[in-house]
Amino acid sequence: MDDRYSKDRLSAQIAQQLAHMIAFGPEVFQVTRIMLEKGIFKALDESSHGDGPKGLTLSQVSEKSGLSLYACKVLLESSLTAGTLLLRNGRFLLSKVGWFLLNDPMVRPDIEFNHDINYKGLFHLQEAMEKAEPSGLRELGPWPTIYEGLSSLAPREQKSWFAFDHFYSDVSFDEVLPLVFSRKPSTLLDIGGNTGRFALRCTAFDPEVEVTILDLPQQIGLMEENIKGKEGSSRIHGLGGNLLSENTAVPEGFDVVWMSQFLDCFSEEQVLSILRRVAASLKEGASVFIMETLWDRQKYAAASFDIAQTSVYFTAMANGNSKMFYSEDLFALIADSGLRVAEIKDGIGEGHSLIRCVR
Repeated sequence: MDDRYSKDRLSAQIAQQLAHMIAFGPEVFQVTRIMLEKGIFKALDESSHGDGPKGLTLSQVSEKSGLSLYACKVLLESSLTAGTLLLRNGRFLLSKVGWFLLNDPMVRPDIEFNHDINYKGLFHLQEAMEKAEPSGLRELGPWPTIYEGLSSLAPREQKSWFAFDHFYSDVSFDEVLPLVFSRKPSTLLDIGGNTGRFALRCTAFDPEVEVTILDLPQQIGLMEENIKGKEGSSRIHGLGGNLLSENTAVPEGFDVVWMSQFLDCFSEEQVLSILRRVAASLKEGASVFIMETLWDRQKYAAASFDIAQTSVYFTAMANGNSKMFYSEDLFALIADSGLRVAEIKDGIGEGHSLIRCVR
């Protein structure tokens, strides 16, 4: 880990401002979400181009957003003091922070995920930590973990959950496929394969590979519906099973075992159990590929921040006992399972690390 977390680099004035921003974090979040949802940030950005006056007046924001003057005053003044807007000669403009809120591709899925999945449930975070269970999940449904409930989420909630999950994984696939297929595997086991997006990419990459997805039975149903009729789907096979049960064995004989953003869904004890079963299933010469976003191996502080905050979602909403990995914790679990780290490649996609393990 670098020294970015060992020194206090903020001035007292900035530190005090940040402390107040945190105290009013819910208000700033919801105001910002509405500014995006109602197209106000976009309208302000568009107004900065061209030959006319830069920015928009209060009345122009009201007209473009369809909100009352009162509502716009609340939104604009909150945003101005939060640092997402500037005010010059009676016209509002985007600040640098506002520009990134509008244009950083990571921000929008983060905001929608936090609003639709996490916002109400985070009220129960302390209870979740005290009970080691996802106490906030009851705001979405009556399931023991969120994974049993994914197929039953409301359409908007389901869309936001999968958009968040896929954003961080999908952009990595182009980089990892040549590495995964460098030894020309004929069979691949995708553990926690979700909707089959990676499996479809595998069958498109290699016209002969056979892919088996091991996931919860209800997820297998979603996967089969998602891949139906798509090219390569005839070489994708579903296998329902709950790896939280010690009695669920990992099927043997695959050339590659693939786990992407999967192990972070379990407690350390559960991860160790899963990895031991994976190790026991491996045939001679097989590889295990683990793709995770490790918060301490990020190039940029913003990425480390996002990943570490995602641990809070796991605590309150997902399962109550897992988190995003500190790399040394994951490496220790891999070693204890009977596997050995053979290669590591960092900086894949939006901050993933790809770890190849062998027995």
